[in-house]
Amino acid sequence: MNAEGQWLAEHWAEQLGPSISAMTGADARANRVDSSIPSSTAGGDLWWMQPLNPAPEAALWLVVSEALWREAGQQVLTAAGIEDADEADIRSTFLEVLQQSLSRLASAIGTRLQMEVGLEAGSAQDILPEHLEWHAVEVMARRGVLGKAWLAGSSALLAALEPSADTQPGADSMGRSDPARGSQTLDLLMEVELPVAVSFGRAQMRLKDAVKLTTGSIVELNRSIAEPVEILVNNCVIARGEVVVIEGNYGVRIKQIISREERLRTLF
Repeated sequence: MNAEGQWLAEHWAEQLGPSISAMTGADARANRVDSSIPSSTAGGDLWWMQPLNPAPEAALWLVVSEALWREAGQQVLTAAGIEDADEADIRSTFLEVLQQSLSRLASAIGTRLQMEVGLEAGSAQDILPEHLEWHAVEVMARRGVLGKAWLAGSSALLAALEPSADTQPGADSMGRSDPARGSQTLDLLMEVELPVAVSFGRAQMRLKDAVKLTTGSIVELNRSIAEPVEILVNNCVIARGEVVVIEGNYGVRIKQIISREERLRTLF
């Protein structure tokens, strides 16, 4: 089984679940599983080709089961207060979720290739290419399994993802740089300035309540005074700590650095 194809499926699964969660407000997750792709007689399935920029021949091919795009699309519309939607609306809504997940996958591909990778205009397909190696992803929610999807990379994309013989020292088998061994790219990134913010808590309110806010109004947050505050870098929570005062200015003493997995969850 192609290692690059597995890598694509695993990284897409990491993005698909959070993309659904972000638009439904409910927990969803996706995992790569072993499952054969359905036959061409499955007329309700969505067949999609997603070319990448700057090399459209490096494309992603997807087959999304009818069960998945219908259920996920309807859940997004229901979360937006739309209960009675037709098939076209449900399908187009799911395509928005799909584009979000593929955009994040493109970023992961760009990181691996050490270049900027984006999405060209994708399109629904009536015929799938032959000789593609498909990898299945299953999407789960609290209700149970939403459905499955299958992803394959074009030969041009898989070839680009293969580790080259002249991989630079300090890169692992997946083409990622090891910061401990030094990197000119990393040195450049170290000079980039990022916004740092401290979050004391969050609150949700109806628009009609928000417009009533005046001087002296109190907004109750979802965090008690005993809980640590969150430190955000570039809108991503990276740590938690306690508020301190330093020479008349507020500061935060870091008490916990959160894991990479938890950091990804806080983005959505």
